[in-house]
Amino acid sequence: MSFTTFHLYFDDVAIGQQWESLGRTVTEADIAIFAGLSGDFNPIHMDHEFAKSTLFRRPIAHGLLVLALGSGLSLHAPPMRTMAFLQIKEWTFKEPVFVGDTIRVRTTVLTKTERARGRFGAIEWRREIVNHHGKVVQFGITETLVEGRANIKKQAEPTMTA
Repeated sequence: MSFTTFHLYFDDVAIGQQWESLGRTVTEADIAIFAGLSGDFNPIHMDHEFAKSTLFRRPIAHGLLVLALGSGLSLHAPPMRTMAFLQIKEWTFKEPVFVGDTIRVRTTVLTKTERARGRFGAIEWRREIVNHHGKVVQFGITETLVEGRANIKKQAEPTMTA
């Protein structure tokens, strides 16, 4: 898949702009697949009988699974010409997510730093993963490298040959 005209450049977003993603319901299959992929078979995620003895009274989704789902939901909210995920600057796991919970991601542009004479730019994002009750379950700051509009001009320039 390549970028489309629908994808935004670094130059197209402004500090303070906000988006909210579509929703995604967490399933038991999601948890089982993530456990198999990550190797994290902690009984708090996998063992219904054990989970009854915990604070939550039922299995919870892996925190990193919810973070990964949030990353996927953020792909189109907003749809950016992202070249690299640079870092997670901070992240907080606030509330549990259960099978059947529907999550969304709220995204806000915090900072923008132009790089390579506008060919790219670094954007800091505030991300909040919220459940269907409107409670923030995870939140933090991430940074991505996004293609800038100066790349269009560079690609369009004719090359000189000897």
